[in-house]
Amino acid sequence: MIEYHSISFVISIACSILLIIQLIYIWGIYNRMHRFCKKEEEASSEKDFPPISVILATKDTGPVLKDNLTAILEQEYPYFEVIVVNDESAGEDEDTLKLLENEYKNLYHTFIPKTARYISRKKLGISMGIKASRYHWIVVTDPYCRPATKKWLYSLSRHFTAETEIVLGYSNFVSNHTAFARHIITDTLFQSMRYLGRALGGKAYMGTGYNMAYRKDFYELHKGFANQLNLQRGEDDLFVNAVATKKNTKVALSPDSIVRRSMPGFRHIWKNEKISYAVTGHFYRGWANWYNAIDTWSCAFFHASVIAGIIFSLIEKQWILTGCIGLCWLIRFLSSMIVFKQTANDMGEDLRYYLPVYDLLRPWFSLKGKLRYWFRTESDFIRK
Repeated sequence: MIEYHSISFVISIACSILLIIQLIYIWGIYNRMHRFCKKEEEASSEKDFPPISVILATKDTGPVLKDNLTAILEQEYPYFEVIVVNDESAGEDEDTLKLLENEYKNLYHTFIPKTARYISRKKLGISMGIKASRYHWIVVTDPYCRPATKKWLYSLSRHFTAETEIVLGYSNFVSNHTAFARHIITDTLFQSMRYLGRALGGKAYMGTGYNMAYRKDFYELHKGFANQLNLQRGEDDLFVNAVATKKNTKVALSPDSIVRRSMPGFRHIWKNEKISYAVTGHFYRGWANWYNAIDTWSCAFFHASVIAGIIFSLIEKQWILTGCIGLCWLIRFLSSMIVFKQTANDMGEDLRYYLPVYDLLRPWFSLKGKLRYWFRTESDFIRK
């Protein structure tokens, strides 16, 4: 018989409420990518091919520049140009660009002046590339990125409708089958499920500069990055956050639209990128940060309440409550794994057995990221 005044009963009620909150996030937001993938497969692919300008800024990229840039230049798309802005790279990057320009007539490159100051050099590079571009649609990517197929630009262009101003795409790392690789690929997948899921629901709050398209006149209308010149970065997420609406933003999720990123050479590179997004996240308009915080903390409190509830129900011999709390945990676990696994398969990710580990430790990973950010100085992110 259940004792309604027992501690285990109170915890079981809290556990049930937290379960409902988690299921809303899992099935309502994180499952959107999987649902959308099914619809995109059924969508018609017959449409026009507007000319595209692909922009990327490079700095000491090394050997990967030639391989990745070649993959971009060999896209099966009728009209496009590629503009590379070189940021004081060593001779290897410059030599690579000159060599490829001789082979590909739609490749152009320029450089950032050494005297340029008081603005993020990557933002300046992208701005210079956009200014030099000839075409109406801009696709922004990174020299460390490689399209998954030769239909990348075609796949993005399918979403260039009359009312569309921004197209967000999916990107993730190429796995080298290490534990670190599994972790950052899983984390990137989850973050994509979060921000692309919100975008699919008409609430886009960020994007990444690895796989994104927007109209040139739209960029110029909103004065580009003028509202974030004091920040080291933000050329992707803050721009989208400032200008995206329910009607003007689309998401591309077909297998052809995916971009693969080179695995970071050192862990601190990825950690610094995470910290940078934490910094720009403080400038997001709207309720995105609150929604994300509610998800993270409800997940943490749910796991804590399950552990506490099972312990107290066993001590108080409330066997029915023990079973109910265990059932709550099982429902959330299965829901999370189903949605995670389906979306991972859609995006071509092979995460195997790491998903349950990441799901359990996700609040801790989030807390560690916050601690890294809190112990950094303002000069690491703000340009003086």
